[in-house]
Amino acid sequence: MNTEKVAQTIASNLGAEIKTLEQADPNSLSGYDLVGFGSGVYFGKLGKNLLDFADKLPQVAGKKAFIFSTSGRTGKAAAKFHASLKEKLLSKSFSVVGEFNCAGFDTFGALRILGGINKGRPNDEDFKQAEAFAQSLKQDSPKP
Repeated sequence: MNTEKVAQTIASNLGAEIKTLEQADPNSLSGYDLVGFGSGVYFGKLGKNLLDFADKLPQVAGKKAFIFSTSGRTGKAAAKFHASLKEKLLSKSFSVVGEFNCAGFDTFGALRILGGINKGRPNDEDFKQAEAFAQSLKQDSPKP
């Protein structure tokens, strides 16, 4: 639920709704000015379901998108985590206007035996950073 918590923080700051991939229709995204795509990171990549969803997106013009994720590793690695999705969005003519990543509690594989890493993450500081990220998206958006 790490990424969902970040999604809720970003959405509440943008006044946006959250949809799961099961709820979202790739062809209905044209009705939105800004679309966020988020996932946890698994084996160094965003979720396969999200990447498959991106393959189904139609070509768009003038649509802005952002990417967010939670992961066991953070920092410079996050750009690599987002690269595949970013490439898919750009190929559909989305303008990727921002990316956000923060640490998330990770118990994958051998980490489970060790009790996991990043316990208590995302934390209040991560949520503050997610809020600041959302505010930066608002500032970059055209006013109605």
